[in-house]
Amino acid sequence: MNNIFDKIREQIFNVVQNAFKACEQKGTLPHVQISDMSVEVPRERNFGDFSTNVAMQVSKQTKLPPRKTAELLSGEFDFTGTYIERTEIAGPGFINFYLSRDWLYDCVRIIQEKRERYGEVDLGKGMKVNVEFVSANPTGPLHMGNARGGALGDCLASVLKKAGYDVTKEFYINDAGNQIEKFGMSLEARYLQLVLGEDKVEFPEDGYHGEDIIEHAKAYFSQHGDSLMDKPSEERRRILVDYALPINIQRIRDILSAYGIEYDVWFSEKTLHDNGDVKRVVDYLTEKGYTLEKDGAIWLNGEKLGLEKDEVLIRNTGVPTYMAADIAYHYNKLVTRGFDLAIDLWGADHHGHVARMKAAITPFGLKKEQLEIVLFQLVRLFRNGELARMSKRTGKAIALEDLLEEVGRDAARFFFNLKSAGSHLDFDLDLAVKQSNDNPVFYVQYAHARICSMLRKLAEEGIRGKPVQEVDLTLLKEKEEIELMRKLSEYPEEIALSAKTLEPSRLTRYVMEVAAGFHSFYNACRVKGEEEELMMARLILVDCTRIVIRNILELIKIEAPEKM
Repeated sequence: MNNIFDKIREQIFNVVQNAFKACEQKGTLPHVQISDMSVEVPRERNFGDFSTNVAMQVSKQTKLPPRKTAELLSGEFDFTGTYIERTEIAGPGFINFYLSRDWLYDCVRIIQEKRERYGEVDLGKGMKVNVEFVSANPTGPLHMGNARGGALGDCLASVLKKAGYDVTKEFYINDAGNQIEKFGMSLEARYLQLVLGEDKVEFPEDGYHGEDIIEHAKAYFSQHGDSLMDKPSEERRRILVDYALPINIQRIRDILSAYGIEYDVWFSEKTLHDNGDVKRVVDYLTEKGYTLEKDGAIWLNGEKLGLEKDEVLIRNTGVPTYMAADIAYHYNKLVTRGFDLAIDLWGADHHGHVARMKAAITPFGLKKEQLEIVLFQLVRLFRNGELARMSKRTGKAIALEDLLEEVGRDAARFFFNLKSAGSHLDFDLDLAVKQSNDNPVFYVQYAHARICSMLRKLAEEGIRGKPVQEVDLTLLKEKEEIELMRKLSEYPEEIALSAKTLEPSRLTRYVMEVAAGFHSFYNACRVKGEEEELMMARLILVDCTRIVIRNILELIKIEAPEKM
């Protein structure tokens, strides 16, 4: 069993269930049905290693005060063949379990056996999950929102995979709709300015004013001259978009690749319009009575779906809205391609769209729970203690490309994962490049490098670890050793909790705690120079720490350096 916590929970469940049966046979308690028994790790260590509130859970069945139920159960507990040494009853009826250290020694053996596979859990049982993130408009460079969404989405996908889900990472290319029309209009204006002169062509106020639009127009003009001047405006825009859009999409691919993100699928919104999916979805909703007509437009009937208001699906011009395409896209994911669950990462400014989207998939026989939306908050960049809005390199708004150039991939991914998605994030650019323990990514990477250095130097002196089966792990009994083993034991549990809560930031904080536990151990416990059996046991513990830190850093695609 990879997750020793599951084994302990199973032992506690069996001990409690057998005690209920014993009480029933003696007539001290009625027959009790336990469906799902809660077993948690108490926040405070003096409340035991594990705790259950089962006596409270079954109080309606026992018709007794929970504390009385707990006392009756405790009298029938049999700990034979388990890690449990004793129990205590606390408060209104909590049962606290105190374990022998054998579970920690067994965990060390599991880490040595599983090595790079340590941490894997089978929570997902092969469920097919689509994780869609970043999905930036391909009309300009990636910004800080895309950067945070990218780190969170990619790490979440890795966590879900580690937790036993069949994961597909997807980028939704917004290559249809208003933003593409505006892109074409902006390109055309810059192209015409090149041919006719800036003073002759007014640039549209709501156009895209970025330098990249000018660069595209210049590049096209240098290759094709004024060949578009005899084309109708609509065709001219389409040609310019067909030229510039693939370049932008490739740039997005390249910068995300440099950021450590490789997608399984790049899905084009345009295909949903071209193959008739948008029309089919709207026709189906109309046929089932989920739309209504107002002002010459087709609307999604909000009242019928329990929403506060109606939403336009097809404008009175006959052009579908983003909402219509979005419904077709989620239909494609959950019905056409058969994903069990779709997870989207959106900026917090899209929070109003969540309830609408979840409701809109239900007419197709889908459940709201099949669509999970992770909303993430804004990022503020700081340099020299002040809000930073401009790139050092370009003097313009900081893009993901600038950030990677300034702080590097490791720091960017680590810092964006430091806080939960729902928390605002202040990113300290100076701290991210600082080579000191104040910098969390340096602190963790240094712990890994220090371990590798220690093992390397010992090996050079002919001191190498023995197989774990030949080592007496019971010699590990110092407070720092126990705390480090306990912390290492939590890794599979952290994977499971990160997957359940869709919060990969748990792992970033956890690996910092592992590094802190190792530094405490390193300062308190010598390895070299101790009696050989103890030295071998500590060598195994040091190697287990290396394995766990490396596994987490590789999972979140951050380098685990062996020298620093």
